[in-house]
Amino acid sequence: MGLLQSKQCGRDIWLTFKDLCLVSPPPGSTILVAVVILASLYLLQVYRRKQRTTPIRGPQSPGWVFGFAKILLNSTATTELYERWAREYGPVYKVPDVFGQSRVILWDPKAISHFFARDTWLYNQTPFNKIVVRITIGRGVLWADGESHKRQRKALNPAFTAAAIRSLTSVFHDAAHKTVIAWDAEIELNQRTHCAVIDVQQWMNHISLDSAGIALLSHDFGALDGNDSDVAHVLNAFGSPAKISNLIILAQNFPSILKLPLPRTRLTQKLRLIVGKICQEMLSRTRQEKDTGGAEQGDKSCLGLLLKAEGSGESAGLTPQEVLDEARVLLLASFETTSVSMTWALVELAQNSDIQKKLRDECLEFEPTPSYDDLTNKLSYLDAVVNEVLRLHAPVKEIPRSAMQEDVIPLSEPLRTADGNFTESVCIPKGTVVVVPFAALNCSVSMWGPDAKVFKPSRWFEGDEGTLGARETLHGYRHLMTFGDGARMCLGRLFALAEFKAVLFVLVRNFVFEMADGPDGSGMQIVDGLGTIPRPKVVGSEAGSVPLQVRRYEV
Repeated sequence: MGLLQSKQCGRDIWLTFKDLCLVSPPPGSTILVAVVILASLYLLQVYRRKQRTTPIRGPQSPGWVFGFAKILLNSTATTELYERWAREYGPVYKVPDVFGQSRVILWDPKAISHFFARDTWLYNQTPFNKIVVRITIGRGVLWADGESHKRQRKALNPAFTAAAIRSLTSVFHDAAHKTVIAWDAEIELNQRTHCAVIDVQQWMNHISLDSAGIALLSHDFGALDGNDSDVAHVLNAFGSPAKISNLIILAQNFPSILKLPLPRTRLTQKLRLIVGKICQEMLSRTRQEKDTGGAEQGDKSCLGLLLKAEGSGESAGLTPQEVLDEARVLLLASFETTSVSMTWALVELAQNSDIQKKLRDECLEFEPTPSYDDLTNKLSYLDAVVNEVLRLHAPVKEIPRSAMQEDVIPLSEPLRTADGNFTESVCIPKGTVVVVPFAALNCSVSMWGPDAKVFKPSRWFEGDEGTLGARETLHGYRHLMTFGDGARMCLGRLFALAEFKAVLFVLVRNFVFEMADGPDGSGMQIVDGLGTIPRPKVVGSEAGSVPLQVRRYEV
């Protein structure tokens, strides 16, 4: 009732002011009155909004200018911070941000489920993210919200069904076997030790780039054959660990800063141009083949489906510019996230020799070239290892969204507010930035038990009644946040899982992986680097390389 009265009061004040202006041009005193009225109206709206907003708790700001923004963006300890704050302030809390503003963090499973059910509609990407995505890859499915997102997603869906991915499995096996041949050659050069120190991050990048090029865009970049390309260079530079500058942090609240010629912005624009040029060439070639009735190669990849969607008409399908933007999305999204996950898998196996042996035994007992259905349904320990890597090392650490209108978020348990009361829901105003911390939730004790920080594939075979209920409310893949949920759940998850499993199957059958400083790896620590999608890195090293000792497996 108070809200309706406030709105009616505001309308009455505005109508009175309009009537006053229509009678005669307002003299100076009338302008002053008008300013006072409008200021009063604004303050009234602010007051009413504050009255409705739930006063949630959170940590004290370390500084008014940056809040916790610098700490969270330039730190590898965000998982521990988010979980500690959830224990201290409850499953929904606020974290001080730039210039005294705050972000709301969702830790409550019911609240997160509510959020994902309204993603792209009630919750849109923040203005900062919209600009970054547009600069990097254009106005494709990662940029769009609402009806535009729904339309673009519908056009892309056929390319990522199980039937579509089933036909691509041979591409992943071929990439893995090319890697085996290359690594064998490196090991042969070391006759004395019969092993080689290999930068597995670089090789996983090669596998991801070639697999994405062939499977999605009908183009072989030849990275596994040693071919150099502008695309590979700019993708590697874009994903390299780098400290985030103060200007980029401020741009989270003032996106216009991104128009400045910052080094990261220039690299982003270069990435968009180079990837766009490559994708445009592929699209032109595929259109030509289609028009001349030539080979149907493009129709077996995403390109053919994109062009089919383009031809269906602008209202229901994709515009020519959107087709180009979607091609950029496919290449970039499939390259970075999967290569990071595969690298972490090899690191974890190198650090856990017993798990590596158990996985190798399962793979050796199976036929050398498993089908998509075999990888999905018949290799249970491989599935567990992959799930555990995705749980412990989510490539995307968190997602921020901006509330497009006021929302009331339900909770699974009562929350103590800043004024000492308890509430079963949280009211947040329009414009609030809401964050779901994917990586922290995947490793939280409340969701996964006291050994949540331990790499333990066997947990996927064990019943865990103590924390299962909390996880079941989350409807993502295997109750993980790695691929997200809702309307924006990762479109390429089946592609990523098939590639991950196929490559790991081949590599672990053929090689033994150890840490570069010895079997126990006690002297070399590998952690997440910094960046939008943090790559693993050796502590003390700025380079994005991950050296492991690799030797041929001998029966």
